[in-house]
Amino acid sequence: MAAVALSKSVFLGTGVAESTMFKSTSVVPVRGHIVMTSNFEKTNRYADELKQTAAFISAPGKGILASDESNATTGKRLATVGMDNTVENRQAWRELLYSAPGLGNYISGTIMFDETLFQDSRAGVPFVDILKKQGILPGIKVDTGLQPIDGTDGETATQGLDGLAERCQKYYQQGARFAKWRAVLRVDNEVLPSSTAILENAHGLARYAQICQANGLVPIVEPEVTLGEGDYSIERTAYISEKVNSHVFRLLNEYNVILEGILLKPNMILPGLDVPTPAPEEVARYTVRTMLRSVPGAVPGIHFLSGGMSEEEATLNLQALQAFGPTPWSLTFSYGRALQSSTLKTWSGKEENWDAAQERLVALAKANSEAQLGKYKGPHPSPGGERILQALRLGGAGK
Repeated sequence: MAAVALSKSVFLGTGVAESTMFKSTSVVPVRGHIVMTSNFEKTNRYADELKQTAAFISAPGKGILASDESNATTGKRLATVGMDNTVENRQAWRELLYSAPGLGNYISGTIMFDETLFQDSRAGVPFVDILKKQGILPGIKVDTGLQPIDGTDGETATQGLDGLAERCQKYYQQGARFAKWRAVLRVDNEVLPSSTAILENAHGLARYAQICQANGLVPIVEPEVTLGEGDYSIERTAYISEKVNSHVFRLLNEYNVILEGILLKPNMILPGLDVPTPAPEEVARYTVRTMLRSVPGAVPGIHFLSGGMSEEEATLNLQALQAFGPTPWSLTFSYGRALQSSTLKTWSGKEENWDAAQERLVALAKANSEAQLGKYKGPHPSPGGERILQALRLGGAGK
């Protein structure tokens, strides 16, 4: 597959691309005329740019560094290495990540938190510029957190649609070119997720995606069937994930979202935490089958989240996916904890560990880049580890 070139105006400018190498547009010839598939796409001045940006981020051997943890969540991570949750410590941690030499060889996009998008390095260089110099597109988390859905068994909906268009305009002006919105659905052996939770979250994802595209940002659509406690089977997760994805794409079509201008960030298909960890080949078989059954081929990239997987497990499972290709979309990664966990431990807030921590981050990114290409040989930079239960924090973005 040929590499996708990103035009200068998309990468560095504030306007719409004037030239692209990625011209794929859904059109239907009717009596000698070219008719766009929707008025939303026809009138969207960012349409070509959105498609080009999504293709760039999904390029072979590239993935996304997810560093969009809220201030509250970042504080909990920093506390594990004895650091206080201060603006200065959060800034230093993100600078360590974004300025790692060679990171752009393996990472094409970085998801940022609102605070971080507008921050500078300790030397006064904007983080956005540091990333762009590496060839990495800045992205932004735009949802404002989870809230309980009344009448359900602890299920949640994602908030943040109010004022989203205005925020997207601000983020685009600052240099962001894609966005993320996380929907979380719980699964068990019997009733979860409810139809209420599926429909509510599918609607939120679709409306968010439409607003983002109207304002120049490629939306990462993240319907996470979250890894949780219990002994539910891998078959159960596959069935629920297929059902959720199908509802999500039904609503995306209802809102005329341009599929070539989105990225999907789903879970890999895993059983409950009380079930023994399956082999990567089994995870890959169910995961690819689920995607083939529920994700249109127009989507350029599927960027899997690492969820509760260990760093090594996330790499091995990503590698196993490639054996079930070719597929109509890139099967790649959007990892947070699987790129950050051992990097943070290596650093531990100590200046003398800065270079070693950056080397760990780049080694992890390189391992997952090789896995995406089906060429990972090992050994892993962070071997071993166990799956973990990720706590769901309610009540807002934690600014």
